[in-house]
Amino acid sequence: MPSSRSLTLRRVFTASAVASMIACGSMTAYAQSTAVMAVASTFTTLDPYDANDTLSQAVSKSFYQGLFGFDKDMRIQNVLATSYEASPDAKVYTIHLRQGVKFHDGTDFNGDAVKASFDRVIDPANKLKRYNLFNKIEKTEVLDPYTVRVTLKIPFSAFINVLAHPSAVMISPAALQKYGKEIAFHPVGTGPFEFVEWKQTDDLKVKKFAGYWKKGYPKIDMIDWKPVVDNNTRAALMQTGEADFAFQVPFEQAATLKSSPKVDLIAAPSIIQRYISMNMGQKPFDNPKVREALNYAINKEALVKVAFAGYAMPSEGVVPQGVDYATKLGPWKYDPAKARQLLKEAGYPNGFETTLWSGYNHTTAQKIIQFVQQQLGQVGVKASVEALEAGQRVQRVDSAPDPATAPVRMYYIGWSSSTGEADWAISPLLASSSMPPKLSNTAYYKNENVDADLQKALATTDRNEKAALYADAQKRIWADAPWIFLVTEKVVYARSKRLSGAYVMPDGSFNFDEIAIK
Repeated sequence: MPSSRSLTLRRVFTASAVASMIACGSMTAYAQSTAVMAVASTFTTLDPYDANDTLSQAVSKSFYQGLFGFDKDMRIQNVLATSYEASPDAKVYTIHLRQGVKFHDGTDFNGDAVKASFDRVIDPANKLKRYNLFNKIEKTEVLDPYTVRVTLKIPFSAFINVLAHPSAVMISPAALQKYGKEIAFHPVGTGPFEFVEWKQTDDLKVKKFAGYWKKGYPKIDMIDWKPVVDNNTRAALMQTGEADFAFQVPFEQAATLKSSPKVDLIAAPSIIQRYISMNMGQKPFDNPKVREALNYAINKEALVKVAFAGYAMPSEGVVPQGVDYATKLGPWKYDPAKARQLLKEAGYPNGFETTLWSGYNHTTAQKIIQFVQQQLGQVGVKASVEALEAGQRVQRVDSAPDPATAPVRMYYIGWSSSTGEADWAISPLLASSSMPPKLSNTAYYKNENVDADLQKALATTDRNEKAALYADAQKRIWADAPWIFLVTEKVVYARSKRLSGAYVMPDGSFNFDEIAIK
């Protein structure tokens, strides 16, 4: 009887894949013109406005584009927009659009398409998950076919960064009218590839869009996105040549893949921050000395080796380097003696008992919380650990209705600011208005000076003023220590030597504009 692993490997070439090969002309033609991309989980939706996970938004770049995007260093680039002007009060944005662009269904891309996409997401009746990212929009006006004016409810100088977020895509207004709520299963954009089929538990296929506005692109005929949840199987597909690209690469498999003659293993800087929030509304975490003590209690260098196989670095600040306006402040050094002294000063000479939950239940997360449990034990803190499944995370953490009764104490989680700007790296996590269930301030942190800095930074378009405000906010947060600041990961992925032009972005998304097969 074949092993479960061999069965999984066989599924790479399903009957539908064979049909696609025939459609392309031959088995050889398929191999030459199709890239097989193995990813770590299934896709939740093909509607980026209704996706909270980076992966679903990343694969949607196959068929969708936004007005703006990012290059490999998270610098803003024009995509479907050619330029913009912002009013001095950061409330009105006039955006000029690229001409001669068609959606996959033949509809013209123009101002009406922009208005349709934005009007849809800001309508609370549609209950789209990315509503909070766009709800500052008051109205979108079409000034002429290729000029739109977006007016915001409040000053928001990070708005163009929001429009570069991978969720901020342009959807064919004709498709929105045709499919309505079913647009998630019938994506129609302006991207280099057009949708073929999505088998929700298996794979997503896209094919070259012949009418793509960027001449000479894309350089391949098809992409086959394959969710491969098992770490070992994903690595095996790369070694056998049955996949051309794999992300995420399990850290424990990195050395094996690095030695493979068929594979390039790539480790690149990221803006993915990992931390443990401490519920400041509950004892003992209401005491700043306790929070400082726990930062000193964890050996981050050792954590990098134990859980990340060296593919991370200790956190250097509240916002990772690579995000606009990030301020370098650390890392917190490892000093267990100082941790014990601070706990004594806080009234806990013998430590205390608590819980440590992880927002993930994969192998790396389990290693992390077990390592932290051991480190805390050395300074007298007894933490019972639990890795939560998605449903448990939503129920216990994300949906807690009242800070006073929120059950979370210590919580391991991560974040990447896919707007590339400090506001989205700080506000959803540490603004007092962002406590669950609204957003993700699981530390229940409140600092009026930090709140004021964040609001003032969004009210100015002066870079120097913004930099000073964000620096002040980050210094105050670092000193208050609402989190145990752990590490910034590297993005580690594998690419077959026959593939080029595809890479992982610093936020964990993808870029495959130049994807080609040698």
